[in-house]
Amino acid sequence: MEVRIDKWLWAMRVFKTRTIATDACKKGRVMMGGAPVKPSRAIKEGDVIEVRKPPITYTFRVKAITQNRLGAKLVPDYLENLTPQSQYDLLEMTRISGFVDRRKGMGRPTKRDSREMSRFKEDSYADTYFLDWEYDDDEYDDD
Repeated sequence: MEVRIDKWLWAMRVFKTRTIATDACKKGRVMMGGAPVKPSRAIKEGDVIEVRKPPITYTFRVKAITQNRLGAKLVPDYLENLTPQSQYDLLEMTRISGFVDRRKGMGRPTKRDSREMSRFKEDSYADTYFLDWEYDDDEYDDD
């Protein structure tokens, strides 16, 4: 039995939706034997698949084929994770450095930023709300 690679990656919960799996294949982020594959590529047992999800590349071996999405507990029966520990270390370092080196404008605003935005919004709203609009009442009469 053979199944499309995008469908299998979705069924194995590597990607949240099949559309995302298809897009990843089209963008060259899914490879077999070092070459990018199309979403319609058929896979079989024993194939080794590399999935690049920046900053790391996951490596999986196909143990069994299925077209249906499985519960998370059943996934290890269908794929073997061959991703080296160095890739997971890289992921952990990226997570840690993301909090230390937060560039201005990236991530959630600080408490101070939130207060400044709130003050700005309140001041802006007050200025526009209390403007004295001049219009002629005669224009709006239906007489």
